[in-house]
Amino acid sequence: MSNAVQPLLAITMGDPAGIGPEVVLKALAHIDVYKRCRPLVIGDRRILERAAGWLGRAIQFDIVADPAQGFYEPQRVTLLDMENAPPDTVPVGQETAVAGAAAVDYVFRACDLAMAEAVDAVVTAPLNKAAMNMAGYQYAGHTELLTERTAAERVSMLLIGPNLRIVHVSTHVALREAIERVTPERVADVIQIAYDACRALGITHPRIAVAGLNPHASEGGLFGDEEARRIEPAIRAARARGLDVSDPQPPDTVFLRATKGAYDVVVAQYHDQGHIPMKLLAFDSGVNVSYGLPIIRTSVDHGTAFDSAGKGIAAESSMLAAIDVAVQMANARRADVALAPG
Repeated sequence: MSNAVQPLLAITMGDPAGIGPEVVLKALAHIDVYKRCRPLVIGDRRILERAAGWLGRAIQFDIVADPAQGFYEPQRVTLLDMENAPPDTVPVGQETAVAGAAAVDYVFRACDLAMAEAVDAVVTAPLNKAAMNMAGYQYAGHTELLTERTAAERVSMLLIGPNLRIVHVSTHVALREAIERVTPERVADVIQIAYDACRALGITHPRIAVAGLNPHASEGGLFGDEEARRIEPAIRAARARGLDVSDPQPPDTVFLRATKGAYDVVVAQYHDQGHIPMKLLAFDSGVNVSYGLPIIRTSVDHGTAFDSAGKGIAAESSMLAAIDVAVQMANARRADVALAPG
């Protein structure tokens, strides 16, 4: 795609019964978004019009079949209308197979456009895992869906907040399985992903903290030996490659130290270890990145919030942050391509 224009972002509408349509419209009401990117919404016009009613707004749409056809002007929503979510079959705030299938269709289309280089990045509003499974898609979430769709081999969830970055060894699995997934090979992969992700965000020399698995990072073996057997070998291998990586850090203090500037990114060993501090510190402004995909994908770091849907009260701050991170990563990728030899 041309470097002469702002990055083109495919923004999926999310589950039609949740707050996704609302936060997308609220985010695109910010005129400055159009100064940084060209936003293409992938969704259903009827659902967006329903959401506009909750907000007391009249929305003008620019319906396109090809991203290159859009004008991407403020006060208008450029939309690839999938026409797959009739409002009478998608009750607000309820899990349905129709809504689950529609939400997956939006992600598939956005992913395929990104793989074809028709868009620079994908930004996703939340889907509902139960509705998605009701529709026959047995994925734990966006990351797993996109990993399969793109045939990616090494993907991790990266969380980004105003002063904290976290990448996970595992995410949507039972805690027992999460412990089993802490292997030297997987930890080594995620340390490298953390390094690469920081570089993609413009951090030249990333300082990487690795959280321990056990309380106090096992306190020298008093509370388990996973740190010595499974985590430290990966750290030694990363250091041998020249990476700046900490010893296993006590999980109850490492995230605080990172927010105070000691580290650029923290490797968390499982879902809740990383998500709890991020949601505590940046619930309304956190961003989720599927790092390791061949495409750029960022997302809001909140769910469909069915209890809030239809009330016009959902905050768009996480969507705005997800757009900003996508723009940052797309511009960095363009710069890398421009500087590549040959």
